[in-house]
Amino acid sequence: MPEVVGVRFKPAGKIYYFDNGEIPLVLGDHVIVETIRGIEFGEVVIGQREMSEDQLVQPLKKVIRKATRQDELQYEDNEARQVEAYAICEAKIAEHGLPMNLIDAEYTFDRGKVIFYFTADGRVDFRELVRDLASVFRTRIELRQIGVRDEAKMLGGLGTCGRVLCCASFMGDFEPVSIRMAKDQNLSLNPTKISGICGRLMCCLKFESDQYKTALQEGTRKKNGGKAGRPKETDKGNTNRSS
Repeated sequence: MPEVVGVRFKPAGKIYYFDNGEIPLVLGDHVIVETIRGIEFGEVVIGQREMSEDQLVQPLKKVIRKATRQDELQYEDNEARQVEAYAICEAKIAEHGLPMNLIDAEYTFDRGKVIFYFTADGRVDFRELVRDLASVFRTRIELRQIGVRDEAKMLGGLGTCGRVLCCASFMGDFEPVSIRMAKDQNLSLNPTKISGICGRLMCCLKFESDQYKTALQEGTRKKNGGKAGRPKETDKGNTNRSS
């Protein structure tokens, strides 16, 4: 089995696995790796471990090197450039009169591409905008439309619980959330009470869903004398009286 490390490129971002080869790495180390987007700068968040090939996305790419001080300085410089890139793109969007809301700008580590993330109500023809931006930055330009959940993850904020959004603080991936989970937990089905700031069902409904489902099944089994099944729904307003 190959020995790999888990690398994250953004806080609370998805974790990707890379073959570290003969490079000794520990948690917190910064590394330079090759991805489908190009050369990237990331942080080791899962230490060296063996994993079977069916658990990994193939082809498995290798860690190029442990980041040097020069690499870290370039990463910091890219972070500063992104602020300027965001301002330029925002001005160009207004200049072209496009119905889109710019969320973030990001350079790949080698500056081979600038990625702009935006939201919009529908499809946007941004071909002229891309050409305009390419003439300014002299590199490849990618405009990527994202959904409201990704927007909340990028921008961050506080949830109704008063804590930092789960998606922006520790969740690497979004998981499906359903209204059934709110019903199983006996929560109010008022959309304003079970929706996050993104307008979608709160991700935390998923966290204890399995425990509630197990508790319901066990309670039903005891009620039915050991037989599994969901309790029958009854009309609480119907009392024992003749019509």
